[in-house]
Amino acid sequence: MSDGTVIKPDKDFSEILEKEIPAIDLIAKTDVQAAVDRLLGLEKQTRQASDLFSTEKLLIKIITLYKNAGDWKQMNEHIQILSKKHGQLKQAITTMVQVAISFLDRAPDVDTKVETIENIRTVTEGKIFVEVERARVTRTLADIKESQGDIKTATDILCDLQVETFGSMDNREKTDFILEQVRLSIANRDFTQAAVLSRKITTKYFQDDAVQDLKLRYYELVILISLHEGKYLEVCKHYRAVYETPIIRNDETKWKDVLRSVIYFIILAPHDNEQSDLIHRIRADSHVQLLPLESQLIKHFTENELVRWPAIEAHYGPELRKAAVFDVSDAQGEQRWDDLRKRVIEHNIRVVATYYTRIHTSRLKTLLDLSDQETETYVSKLVTQGTIYARINRPAKIVSFAKPKDANDVLNEWSNNISGLLGLVETLGHLISKEELANA
Repeated sequence: MSDGTVIKPDKDFSEILEKEIPAIDLIAKTDVQAAVDRLLGLEKQTRQASDLFSTEKLLIKIITLYKNAGDWKQMNEHIQILSKKHGQLKQAITTMVQVAISFLDRAPDVDTKVETIENIRTVTEGKIFVEVERARVTRTLADIKESQGDIKTATDILCDLQVETFGSMDNREKTDFILEQVRLSIANRDFTQAAVLSRKITTKYFQDDAVQDLKLRYYELVILISLHEGKYLEVCKHYRAVYETPIIRNDETKWKDVLRSVIYFIILAPHDNEQSDLIHRIRADSHVQLLPLESQLIKHFTENELVRWPAIEAHYGPELRKAAVFDVSDAQGEQRWDDLRKRVIEHNIRVVATYYTRIHTSRLKTLLDLSDQETETYVSKLVTQGTIYARINRPAKIVSFAKPKDANDVLNEWSNNISGLLGLVETLGHLISKEELANA
């Protein structure tokens, strides 16, 4: 039956095969083709009788004879021929393909191995019942192409498969496969495709402690994607997920390294409500106190106090520049060091805006350790982002941080003040009345 349904055969072929196969083995020693011809005759009978066990045995025997004879070309041809036979049982095809895959490691050379893989891919194309086998040989082919230095071809081959739709592939293998697709996409510098592929994996799956290795691989890859896009807040979140992994939390050396990265990237992330909330929650972690340098550094960014960049550079620079995040020999490390300076300046502007309503530009640039032009640039940037309100009066050289109030704001403030005043008068009246009653 072509649909793979197993029907009890009218004839028992097991005894026939027990007698025929030893004789066929003797023939194969001198004439492989003659032995295969006899096997093909038997295969036709077992296939028409829907004898799955016997058909599987014969298919395996045919391709094994060619493999043992070193005739891989004929083996590949017969894999195609046998899979296309009318009424061929699906399970028999699956078994034959699985056996052919097991032969790959014994291929005489890489070209033969690649040819066999391509043949298996052709045979399994469009057949759902061998989708997992097709995926596995495709991954092997991608590994070969990658080892040959052809990253683009390897990526195209592997990413062509939509394994997330494979119902017969278990979740662990499916996740592992997608992670390999993401890794190759990153190696091919296609970060857009890598980001799309990474979204096929749901992070809820990583709540199972049995897949911690896959979780760490996943976050290692998405960290690379987020770093490429310059999304420091996302990088921080990914490192926090790694930090919360039991296998990391149980190793002091590992969690300290990861926590340092968490602190570095939350500081590098541009300020907004989410960043502000997260940096305070990170600082509240008791483990942060075990990292003296990083503990002091994050403290500067969670308090409304000025942080002078020259002091930061002098006090923290020697140690921070040794970290991979701010690696002096790496262009990205230099960029992140420059971004740290920007975060210090932006923090200082927010602090000044908190305490001052108006300030002279000469005083402001002294507080920020910047030139006139840089001061105006950074203030303008924060105003554009909506982080602060400021107006710069260039002729008077004054920066005003006081936001003007419209008529509604003034009226509401006046109304609140009157309400407060009336409340106080009422309270005072009650106290006077109480005192008079007490003295009566």
